[in-house]
Amino acid sequence: MRGISHTIAFSEFTGIRVNIESVEKTYRRYAPQYDLLFGAIFHPGRKEVIRQMDCQPGERILEVGVGTGLSLPLYPVETKITGIDISREMLARAERRVARDGLSHVDLHHMNAQKMTFADNSFDKVVAMYVASVVPDPVALVNEMRRVCKPGGQLMFVNHFKSDNPVISRIEQLLVPLSAKLGFDPGFSLSRFEQECDLEFEHNRRVNLFGYWRMLQTTNAKSESQAAGSDARVSEVEAPIPLAEAS
Repeated sequence: MRGISHTIAFSEFTGIRVNIESVEKTYRRYAPQYDLLFGAIFHPGRKEVIRQMDCQPGERILEVGVGTGLSLPLYPVETKITGIDISREMLARAERRVARDGLSHVDLHHMNAQKMTFADNSFDKVVAMYVASVVPDPVALVNEMRRVCKPGGQLMFVNHFKSDNPVISRIEQLLVPLSAKLGFDPGFSLSRFEQECDLEFEHNRRVNLFGYWRMLQTTNAKSESQAAGSDARVSEVEAPIPLAEAS
């Protein structure tokens, strides 16, 4: 069983200090109220990105930052869904949802999205919903999503990005010092995200209330060596967490 890295990182987008411990602490606090606070307001984005993914029977789908599993009932049962999250408290609630709803096609693991333990080219599609602006290192996140996704597969994101509206943007900047408590980076820039992560999105659509979030899609283009995979990384994942550990 490979451990979770706790290396401190700094956001390349706002300069805010964020680390794995602060993320875990934030979602330990949010877990009991997460569904109430973020269930309904983020539901349209979850529904839209899964519709856009056009999941086919037999496909292997990875959801990064699966949280309490609010999206899990939306996936077709003919697919194989793997969900990972850094928060044991959030995953415990996802485990209960899987058991309650009989989602036998879903498998959950405690894992750091910036250093996944899956083998290269393991999944047909990889999605990160409301995750890119809460991880310490978005570039590492995207690189890992690329690595575990098959060549020609789909990378999907739903996320808030810094507004182009000067008034709203100013408000977002005022919130930046509070980002650790808020659990996300309000100054997260789409243009910087694209540039730093070398992304070119084929679909860019506004979703959720007031269109304040975006649904993004790109095809996973890999070099010949990347497509071949690497023997250095093996498929080594943690077993689904016992609920007692995260309660």
